[in-house]
Amino acid sequence: MYSILPTGLLSLALLFTDCARPPQSATSATASVSDAPLRQTVASPPQVLLPAASPLQMGADQFDKYLPLLKGKRVGVVVNQTARVGSSFLVDTLLAKGVGVKVIFGPEHGFRGEAADGATIKDGKDARSGLPALSLYGTTKKPTPEMLKDIDVLLFDIQDVGARFYTFISTMHYVMEAAAEQNKEVLVLDRPNPNGWYVDGPVLEPAFKTFVGMHPIPVVHGLTVGELARMINGEKWLAGGKQCKLTVIPVAGYTHSTRYELPVRPSPNLPTAHSVALYPSLCLFEGTDVSVGRGTAMPFEVIGAPTQPSTRPYSFTPSPNPGSTSPPQNGKLCYGQDLRQVGDIGFTLKYLLDYYQQSTNKEKFFLSDRGFDRLMGNATVRQQIMAGKSEAEIRQGWEPGLTAYKAMRKKYLLYPDFK
Repeated sequence: MYSILPTGLLSLALLFTDCARPPQSATSATASVSDAPLRQTVASPPQVLLPAASPLQMGADQFDKYLPLLKGKRVGVVVNQTARVGSSFLVDTLLAKGVGVKVIFGPEHGFRGEAADGATIKDGKDARSGLPALSLYGTTKKPTPEMLKDIDVLLFDIQDVGARFYTFISTMHYVMEAAAEQNKEVLVLDRPNPNGWYVDGPVLEPAFKTFVGMHPIPVVHGLTVGELARMINGEKWLAGGKQCKLTVIPVAGYTHSTRYELPVRPSPNLPTAHSVALYPSLCLFEGTDVSVGRGTAMPFEVIGAPTQPSTRPYSFTPSPNPGSTSPPQNGKLCYGQDLRQVGDIGFTLKYLLDYYQQSTNKEKFFLSDRGFDRLMGNATVRQQIMAGKSEAEIRQGWEPGLTAYKAMRKKYLLYPDFK
């Protein structure tokens, strides 16, 4: 039910980033627009990047591979600000090349990627192209038959960050599901996964399936969106076990050993490569009373709460900004840590365990809406943290499921795997 177009391999080179000491306290600052380049990281592990002479070729760059598939067809595009060909939006490029784009679908944060986290996105019209711009985040998350009645192909091109709870992959799921039900084609233009060099965390349990976790995959799934689309189709995870007609255009020159730094921020609150790397671990705090820095200039690079000891080495006060109009702990002094100099990037529970143990109000550390369980994909880890279990003990519980997932993952890889 799917096809893959071939990709080649290019050489890699190492590039080391400079480090600088961050200030010891901060207040909020206005966020720049989400289609701006990612800021230089203050501290990060060595990045494996391609030399300038041999850049990666994104799926969207390879016109010869996919323009023939769109010829004479009515196209709906599922994109945001990360869908670029060079410095141009993919939609503008497709229209300039005569592709019959009929409608634009936007995910969380909208087509241009400017809406705050969780904000309802309304339907409208793209000012530049004049095309209808329909929202897939809000009351309608799955394209309706009415939306697709004049569409032959749904083209998906959105940058992911490799965490199960990053909602763009949930949007992709619903796009594939609608296509399967309405006999439409799906074309995925693949992009690298900046966290695609490892796999970690518990596999989501079926009872915890929500829009922030729709698939039985670990927190860090180690797949590109193209590979994940193949898995969703191959494992028959769409409603009713249906499969869509899927084509993936792979990234030329990419491997899962490539440490890829995004050229454009993928969403308003992931402004640096370092925040992208920390995101899988820190997003779990969204189910607790600990702020992850929304409403500051350092989202997902600082953590803290009013209920932490005032002796913590760093403090900040969240306040509304374009990326977070009502941030957690708004206006409250939060005691915590600045993680911009942390170099051991990877999925970890050490911050959660530390902040729970040091909380002055453990009864309210985990929010009452059970959001933590939805993010973690189970209730067990929360219970283990409350019981004082170590990270090693907690990891033992999810290891069997993770091992089984790793074996399944191998079937759907499009690129050489990490060692």
